Amino acid sequence: MGETERFQLGTVGALSLSVVSSVSIVICNKALISSLDFTFATTLTSWHLLVTFCSLHIALWMRLFEHKPFDSRTVMSFGVLNGISIGLLNLSLGFNSVGFYQMTKLAIIPCTVVLEVLFFAKKFSRKIQFSLIILLVGVGIATVTDLQLNVLGSVVSLLAVITTCIAQIMTNTIQKKFKVSSTQLLYQSSPYQAGTLFISGPFLDGLLTNQNVFAFKYTPQVLFFILLSCAIAVSVNFSTFMVIGKTSPVTYQVLGHLKTCLVLAFGYILLKDPFRWRNICGIIVALVGMILYSFLCSSENKQKASDTSSQSLQLNENETDPLINAENGNAITDGVILKASDWSSDKDLSA
Repeated sequence: MGETERFQLGTVGALSLSVVSSVSIVICNKALISSLDFTFATTLTSWHLLVTFCSLHIALWMRLFEHKPFDSRTVMSFGVLNGISIGLLNLSLGFNSVGFYQMTKLAIIPCTVVLEVLFFAKKFSRKIQFSLIILLVGVGIATVTDLQLNVLGSVVSLLAVITTCIAQIMTNTIQKKFKVSSTQLLYQSSPYQAGTLFISGPFLDGLLTNQNVFAFKYTPQVLFFILLSCAIAVSVNFSTFMVIGKTSPVTYQVLGHLKTCLVLAFGYILLKDPFRWRNICGIIVALVGMILYSFLCSSENKQKASDTSSQSLQLNENETDPLINAENGNAITDGVILKASDWSSDKDLSA
């Protein structure tokens, strides 16, 4: 199996794991919050990250992956920023209506695209942009209901969108810049994420629910679902870093909206949640946008790979043909090709 095939197989595996684990944890948390009245989302997330770090520490002890330390400041700032973004998203849900919160999540994709174009000179074809528009329209139809606005909620939502976009872009760029795997990055950053949320979580949850997380009555059933949620979260966090590292922040957000549609569909089919035909139509439109986005990304990646391969082949042919090298202004001395620029008398000055 070639390198490309292994990469594609790993990407498909990461995407599948992300979908299955994310849908599972949503169903688990829905039972925990709706049925058992455990509404402390930020504190629960800090426990998720703490269990993730402990699990990865055991995996490191078992030598399932290699520890690769790098710039500690980058790791700390990345971990704290991730924790802040999670807290702000939870605050956004608390201070805004559900419809406005869904609009906040929809805004992450165009914001990510703008940031990558402005700061990383990344290009998105018009076809890709069109498929993303179809996706956003579909998810908006399926999920957005009321749009009750307030100043504080709007500011919190704006900060949540910006920090989330930056954190997800950093997830991708850090892995490529420092040549670390998703597991290595998650292992080093999860303590900072967990610490940020562990400190701020009880305060934020108390502000939103008017309850004390430490005064909650932890029955065996509540403890079971908390432990189950934490166990699933290990897979969610791992697959999230893997997906963003292997693809892009935009693709991860597209995948996130797919998970939203699946959760809605499971709710309608299995849990008999009330629905309208508008919801069904929105899910269908969103799926069309996702399929179109996936097809276009795959086609463009194959085209880029083909162009790179042909350029590499042409370069190799030029390097092995002495006549072509001579015509291009290169000289041949004792079998060594010297480019015309190597003859410059002032090369020391221009170095």
